[in-house]
Amino acid sequence: MAAIPVMTIDGPSGSGKGTVSRVAARKLGWALLDSGALYRLVALAGRRAGVDLSDAARLANLAQNVAIRFDSTPEGEEIVWLGGQEVTHEIRTEVAGNDASKVAALPPVRAALLERQRRFAVAPGLVADGRDMGTVVFPGAQVKIFLTASAEERAARRYKQLKEKGVAATLAALSKEIAERDERDTTRTISPLVASEDAVLLDTTGMSIEAVVERILSVARERLSI
Repeated sequence: MAAIPVMTIDGPSGSGKGTVSRVAARKLGWALLDSGALYRLVALAGRRAGVDLSDAARLANLAQNVAIRFDSTPEGEEIVWLGGQEVTHEIRTEVAGNDASKVAALPPVRAALLERQRRFAVAPGLVADGRDMGTVVFPGAQVKIFLTASAEERAARRYKQLKEKGVAATLAALSKEIAERDERDTTRTISPLVASEDAVLLDTTGMSIEAVVERILSVARERLSI
């Protein structure tokens, strides 16, 4: 891990870390770890296998052994596979996000995914997006970013995304779901959502994706001399 440059981008739901991480990885030509997708996939695999989402032991077994593959179209759009079946859109629903938050609160699941996540660190570098990338998964990362935004803006962003996809949603319901996820993520006993002491804090409220990416890349250029 020490020989491969790693940039971690952590933050709560709706902070923009997923979009920003994809753009940053593409601009740098680095690999991308979408850790949230892993938890969504474990939760989906659990539901399909009839496993209760509080059954830590069985879910941890799935986390270690389920077949997962990330791919992309020639245009750069992501494709996600679970056990040989494409589930790209299924794991991006609000239900999948809430399921992932519940599964991520289980210590055995987090432990089971730890080494799996670290294997994403390959040359020439890795952008790792999640909630404990800089504190637990890649504590020695050379560049650590912690993104946030106001709760109102995070709900509005998610509402806009869903409307563009033709998915029915209300701001009130999304605000409630984000508040519940924030509560679970920040209060769990293992790997709570918190900024690493050496992370650069960036409030993205009112900022464009381009502006956030440029700020992050400027930090990377400064710390990695790239």
